[in-house]
Amino acid sequence: MSVIQEIRCSNCGAPITFNPGEIIATCRYCGFTCVIETGKAFTLEHSMILNEYDPTQAEGLVRNWMKSGFLKPGDLPKSSKILEKSLVYLPFWVVPVTVVSKYKGVFERLVPPVVKEGKIEKKYDWLVLARKAAEFPTREYDVPLEGKIPYDFRKIDRFAKVLNSEMDELEAVEIAKQQIEAHHQFLAKQDVDKIIEIKNDFSTGDSVYIHAPIWFIAYEYKGERYNVILDGATGAVIKGDIPATKFGLL
Repeated sequence: MSVIQEIRCSNCGAPITFNPGEIIATCRYCGFTCVIETGKAFTLEHSMILNEYDPTQAEGLVRNWMKSGFLKPGDLPKSSKILEKSLVYLPFWVVPVTVVSKYKGVFERLVPPVVKEGKIEKKYDWLVLARKAAEFPTREYDVPLEGKIPYDFRKIDRFAKVLNSEMDELEAVEIAKQQIEAHHQFLAKQDVDKIIEIKNDFSTGDSVYIHAPIWFIAYEYKGERYNVILDGATGAVIKGDIPATKFGLL
């Protein structure tokens, strides 16, 4: 078990608790955000998205999801049992990136193979989960940025858990670049079969540090445990485990 540590908020003097590895923390009493190692004020934009659902409503959304889609067992809504419902405000970095990738590759589907060159130019608000050991389907999560507001601890549900960031902006930007490079290699391989070289030119803007409400719901079906990740702002299922049927597999 990790040892919870504590510092004093330099704004109001209240205790700020944090776990080893966390480097950005927010006071739950006044909303002041600081870098743990230095105690200095967090000067970049810190936003949040509001949760719109209570536990009963969140369960109802999952039940409705169970009823939809032909791959799900027909008795899933009636035969499943909700085991856990937890709301977590996860920390994310939203990194605005413009990237131009120029590549050269070999198109081998012709005889003889030909060398092709191409360019991929994209703009992203690339989402990076600010937790190093955790896994989250960031590519499946369309974070509703239009609903973001300045971080306000008073608007967080009492039953919710709030996690601090384990990385700063510079590290988040580097992770975003690495992930975009891999994504652009995938895109380039839609045009060529073998990449000879690829060069990426990145231009980044000011990142946004944001807390978003995510419901983690576990359910049981025929003795097996499954998990559903739900967007607390929109009610959309981000990712959900589906029991195997004769029509499909997990």
